[in-house]
Amino acid sequence: MFTLSAHANERDDYVKALSEFKSILSQRRAQIDSGRSLPNLPGQAVYLARNKMISTYKDLTDAAPGRIGRPNKFGIPPAYFDADNEPLLDEYVKLFSIMQAPPAHAQNSATPFEDVVVLGTVIARAKGLDSASAEAAGRISLGMFFAETNGNQNIGNARSNRYKGSFQTGESEDRNGQKKWAAIKASVRALDPAVGARDDKEQARVGNNDQRYNHWTAVRNGLMNAHAEVFLNIPSILKAFPDPIDQMKIFELIQIVPSPTRAALRSGDLASYRVSDPKIMGYLRNNSMFTFGRADRARTSANYREILAAMWLFNEKFERAQARFNEIKAQRGR
Repeated sequence: MFTLSAHANERDDYVKALSEFKSILSQRRAQIDSGRSLPNLPGQAVYLARNKMISTYKDLTDAAPGRIGRPNKFGIPPAYFDADNEPLLDEYVKLFSIMQAPPAHAQNSATPFEDVVVLGTVIARAKGLDSASAEAAGRISLGMFFAETNGNQNIGNARSNRYKGSFQTGESEDRNGQKKWAAIKASVRALDPAVGARDDKEQARVGNNDQRYNHWTAVRNGLMNAHAEVFLNIPSILKAFPDPIDQMKIFELIQIVPSPTRAALRSGDLASYRVSDPKIMGYLRNNSMFTFGRADRARTSANYREILAAMWLFNEKFERAQARFNEIKAQRGR
């Protein structure tokens, strides 16, 4: 329970935001459980309410640092989140899993994580990378799968009518990936005939349907569209950013803000490369960077080292991806 203090405004804003978050969670749960129709983009209001709760809590702890409590299981910095509210985020995750469930016609894979690693690795090899860099490409690709879908294949998107599937691509991105894959498939087949055969099987399986809802083709096309060329930067990225989580974050930024991230990589000093375009800052905020608390929202620019640090909501997903990659690698080594 809060006590009266000089920080009444921050306290009241947080109490209101917390109440609103609970309300929208309850509303969506009631709609789902009763079979009622959901609004267009049913996750957007839930997402914004979550962000407002985190943001107002950060304002409160900025004003009253004594409010900072214990660590939480989501790995969110305690200054941004009260661990007593963990059940609310549990419900948030459950609701999104329902709202973003794959369509009935989706074509699942029995080995979704292994597929991502295999495709990322072989694409990197086809681009000419050595075995160590290609292995890193497979690991990084798995990180992006977790970042985009929490490791769930063929999902929809409760916040967008454009981005769908295992790599959350739009139709144009998917078509572009298909074309780029066709250009390297002969090289892939020569490197790994088993991958070529699997690709033939999945291509026949999906037929003329949306390739974003076949896990294999969705991952393949997503990687080819946005990341295959950037794989060439992996040796320099590994040298400059030895932390595997940072490496994953850099490639996730290729998903979120591709043009400035490519420019930052070309600059030769990615960490210091500064972004100040309001549109780009807006994209970052829409993906949970520099959006929590007045101080963050007041920022008009950031360099890539600051951007990587601001991606703390991705940490837990990337850590799970790293653990899963290690399991896959160990199984292959038996």
